[in-house]
Amino acid sequence: MTVSEDAVAFDRHLDATAPAVADIARALRRAVLDLFPGAIEWFDPGNGLLALGSKRAMRDIYVAIIPHTSWVNLQLADGVDLPNPDGHIEGTGKRIRHVKVRSVEDAASPWLRAVIASQLAFRSA
Repeated sequence: MTVSEDAVAFDRHLDATAPAVADIARALRRAVLDLFPGAIEWFDPGNGLLALGSKRAMRDIYVAIIPHTSWVNLQLADGVDLPNPDGHIEGTGKRIRHVKVRSVEDAASPWLRAVIASQLAFRSA
């Protein structure tokens, strides 16, 4: 996996978070890139997030990885339009929703891979 400068900066940012949260965020990045290997990564140090999309423009961001105190949010740009049969997608925003990822195991889980694939498919349609 090629590591972008933004991914390196995000990784350095993670070094200042709780080790378990850093591990979750790194596993989540790997999960996204497994399904979206050509993603452009964009680190926003002001918000402490790593955005992934087709280009470095807000309208082209598909997902963002946002560490919190004890979990990591996977922000879904089109979350309002995605299927949510298991109720993992949360939020009340006009378009954006998120999934709280609380463990490395969750980051690698089939249900989360399905959520990521759904977001990617929505943008590909």
